[in-house]
Amino acid sequence: MLKDKKAIIFDMDGSLVDSMWIWPEVDVVFAKKYNLTFPKGFHKELEGKSYTETAQYFLDSFPTLKLTIEEIKQEWLDQTLELYTTKVPLKEGVLDFIKQMYDKGMLFGIATSNARTLVDATLKALHLEQYFSFVCTSCEVNAGKPAPDVYLKVAEQLHVLPEECLVFEDVPQGILAGKRAGMSVCAVDDEFSKADRIEKKKLADYFIYNYRQIFDKTYEICKEKINK
Repeated sequence: MLKDKKAIIFDMDGSLVDSMWIWPEVDVVFAKKYNLTFPKGFHKELEGKSYTETAQYFLDSFPTLKLTIEEIKQEWLDQTLELYTTKVPLKEGVLDFIKQMYDKGMLFGIATSNARTLVDATLKALHLEQYFSFVCTSCEVNAGKPAPDVYLKVAEQLHVLPEECLVFEDVPQGILAGKRAGMSVCAVDDEFSKADRIEKKKLADYFIYNYRQIFDKTYEICKEKINK
């Protein structure tokens, strides 16, 4: 998995930290406040979208929602900031993995669809800032995942080639973004996306339930691929 790699790029939510549980509750509170009913498949459509793209999707989907994009984003931030800084743990085994690879000279970056404020606050709360040379959110590039933009931006800033990067992602749209960037991708198991486990394995190069499997060499090498 790590052969010939110079950089490791993490998606944040569901890949680096166990935080996806936060957002369903946010949606419940938001929907109740503004009397919204989510149609079938609504949340699947949000997968991979940037923070700004998600807010725009809400406005496009609910014409009765008389808010600006910035007002929606701020409401979500107000609901989630304390949770991210006090209740969100790291994924199992990831800290040891980061420390060992960092000591070996590996570069680290983050390519996330989340808001910059939440990303920075989470890294600070978990004392991870020193490990990551560059962090990019999908709001800071032209298009969110599954477009490769955010991953290519991180690789550019780390001064490495895409093929020298290993990506960790937890959802199909994110895996596609990494693959479209020309990078190797390891899918990370997460409770939130367990229904997509088969699809994740088809799209990714590797699959792990936790980061200890990398050192144990018990991770899954995914044979079946979908060319996208």
